[in-house]
Order: sequence, then C-alpha cells, then structure tokens
Amino acid sequence: MLVGITVLMLSSCFKTHPYDVNVDGDLNINARQMAIIESQCADKKTFRVAFISDTHLWLNDAKDQIEDINRRGDIDFVVHCGDLTDTATGDEFEWSREILLGLHCPFVALIGNHDFLGTGNQTYEKMYGDLNFSFIAGRVKFVCLNTNATEYDYLAAVPNFDYMEEQVKKDKELFDRTVIVMHAAPYSDQFNNNVCKAFRRYLDLFPGLMCCIYGHDHNDTVSDIYGDGLMFYAIDCASHRNYRIMTISPDGYEIEQIRY
Repeated sequence: MLVGITVLMLSSCFKTHPYDVNVDGDLNINARQMAIIESQCADKKTFRVAFISDTHLWLNDAKDQIEDINRRGDIDFVVHCGDLTDTATGDEFEWSREILLGLHCPFVALIGNHDFLGTGNQTYEKMYGDLNFSFIAGRVKFVCLNTNATEYDYLAAVPNFDYMEEQVKKDKELFDRTVIVMHAAPYSDQFNNNVCKAFRRYLDLFPGLMCCIYGHDHNDTVSDIYGDGLMFYAIDCASHRNYRIMTISPDGYEIEQIRY
C-alpha cells in the first residue's frame, strides 16, 4: 500500500516529458480550417489574406498581432508561415495554438525549422496535419510546402517535387492562379540549395503563378530571388511587430505591410 501511495505522489509531482507528443485540445486543425476557407471564399472575386510568421516565444507580440488582425475585420483568412514554437515542446505548441484560435477568421499554419526540434514534427502532424498541404480560395490555389531540408540532413525529398507535380494537376478545373507558401526560401540556410534551380522549374508548372511567400529570415524583404520577375515576399517575425496583407482580385494582387 505504501509503495502505491509513493508512486501516486511521485507521478503527481512531475510533468510528462516535454517531447512526449501527448498534446490535448484541438487536433488536425489545418484540414478543418481549410474546409472553412474553401467554403467561405468559393465564390469570392476579391479577398484578403494576412500572412504572419515566426512567433516563437514572443507570445505577447503574437497576441497583439492577432488582436490587430481581428480589429481590422476585413481579413478572410490567415496563413502562419512556420516557427510556431522556439524549441517545439508540447507546451509551446499549445500556447501558440491558443493564440491562433483567438482569430475571428480561419487560419492555417505551416511547419518551421524550429518546430522540428525534438519530436516537434510529430506534434505538428498531430495538431495541424500534413507537412505539405494545399487549398483553393476564390479560384486561387495556395500550395504550402515544407522546405526545411536541413532538419532531415538532406536525406528526404524536401521540397517534395512529386507533391508539387500532383498539386499542379489536382483539382485543375477549380483554380486559375497559384500562390506558393513556404517557411524557408531558396538559397537560405534551411533550403536544399542543390535543388534550387530544379525547384524554380517546378514552380513554372503551376497555372498563373502569382508570387511566393515565406518566413524564417525574420525580415520583411521583397526580392526577385531568381532574377526573372517572380517575386518572393518575406514575412517578418512577431517581435518586429508587423505582418503582410495580400489582397487578391481579378486584376491581380496587392501586398500591404501592416505595423502594429
């Protein structure tokens, strides 16, 4: 009896391991949120997307960011470009999820390199879903790619060209234009730079390719990475207190930087 009481007392004194992948609450978030986005934006000619990224443990800044997006009231959905956490513990995933669930509009979240630490990629898959995913809003396909090649020591197909080929063809009758979203851009420290030129060729397969959006670098640069007119928009980290809004219309798109 004494042994049983001791074990019970000890178990109540210690938390489970921070990387045990035993997360509670909302799971498989991206699939449910994408369904809402597709339903709400199906017939929209013009819509607005807010892009945020790299919230890490700047939780107060992230909360302010979400409050600013909510205050506007004109955002159709939000895309988080990755690094939801700093060290990818279960607690950190839960903290960032709680903040994102405070949005008044649907959202999706990509995986960042920090989210791979420990067993973070498993926690991400449980909480958010597949590492590569796509959805269609107003005849624009958003293709969200895992580009964190360094986290696999370059031993995995990252970026996944097979997935990209599949997305060019899938539901092709439902979209005319494409936006590519990723965490790490080509020629960054996380990207597999041996395939940068091949990656650019695969991008050209997508109908009406508009631009590429990425995070990771903690800056707000706009660059023509390949020197051929395809623009790459960096989304800054939460601590720098800004984000971007993309307004997509039949005539094209506009990018606005918001400071809060």
